[in-house]
Amino acid sequence: MFVSALILGLIGSFHCVGMCGPIAFLLPVDRTNTVKKTGQIFLYHFGRVLAYSIIGLLFGLAGKSFSLFGLQQQLSIVIGMLMIVVILLPYKTFNKYNFSKPVFKAISKVKSALGAALKKKTPDTFFTIGFLNGFLPCGLVYMAVFGAIASGNAIEGSLYMALFGLGTIPLMTTAIYFGNFLNGKVRQHIRRAIPVVVVLIGCLFIVRGLGLGIPYVSPKPITQMVDANYNCHVISTEAIN
Repeated sequence: MFVSALILGLIGSFHCVGMCGPIAFLLPVDRTNTVKKTGQIFLYHFGRVLAYSIIGLLFGLAGKSFSLFGLQQQLSIVIGMLMIVVILLPYKTFNKYNFSKPVFKAISKVKSALGAALKKKTPDTFFTIGFLNGFLPCGLVYMAVFGAIASGNAIEGSLYMALFGLGTIPLMTTAIYFGNFLNGKVRQHIRRAIPVVVVLIGCLFIVRGLGLGIPYVSPKPITQMVDANYNCHVISTEAIN
């Protein structure tokens, strides 16, 4: 499951370059000092990954309530179906019911703070920009949040989102160094591939929830494993008697 977070981050980062690329291009990095520039970029990414980790922690806690009631397998199936449905829905329909609208005021404040941070060049500026950048609404982040919920655990949810963030680092770093380096056709092909990757990850969550007994991919529910061990114990005890 955690591998899917890295893949989603890596492939999705092509989308991130389009959405968050302008922020990366405007980073006030010191282009005359390579060491200083590397440190500034590190702080930017560290801020983003930390923000994603906090988001994953919160939504992982939400998912934990389902696992406490033994619904983690069902939750994984529902999350997988949601990921697929969101991709298949027409953009206009999804935009009409965009769940980021209720928190539009909070997002506006984040954008304002981000704009103010971009004008500064203090050591903490790059961390602040990255941290605020992580809370901006993004379709790929929503997909990763689904994965954090499906983890059913605060720590695993945080780790899932952190890995997603780490997956976005290579291409986002390239964007900072080289700016708008992808031509239109390449971007178009990559954007077409992103929905396919999301659907495949959604299918992976569904398979995981089905509990087919495939190690690491679709393990059997814990209750079935306990029952099997218990039955073996009972049989061996009767044989001894």
